[in-house]
Amino acid sequence: MYQPIYKERLSHLRGALCMALAALLLTACAAASQAPTGALTEAREAIASAEQDGARQHAGAELDEARQKLEQAEQSLRKERMGEAERYAREAAIVAKLAAARTASAKAVAINREMGRGADALTEEMQRTGDQQ
Repeated sequence: MYQPIYKERLSHLRGALCMALAALLLTACAAASQAPTGALTEAREAIASAEQDGARQHAGAELDEARQKLEQAEQSLRKERMGEAERYAREAAIVAKLAAARTASAKAVAINREMGRGADALTEEMQRTGDQQ
């Protein structure tokens, strides 16, 4: 007497579980097939920013590496390998930010060196003026 109800509920539970699993798989597939436009945009902007800051002069190797990774991301995108494309795009953005940081560091070192020269020149001038009195 209780067995038919139990089998019916079990059948409904299996059906609901199958539907939930199917929805989960469809969602995962849809998410994986979307182009990583945000990561690509971030990489392009990071590279452009690094170039504007003078990374070609101070961190050329890093800038070249960022460009190569962006190109790999675009190739992966053309091959519809979205996960790989996103990974390369994120790597390109990170390397471009590294290039920008190295550029900022090199500029800060140059400014520090120039300020040191100015301070030395001022010290010499003060000594010369003091010797003349």
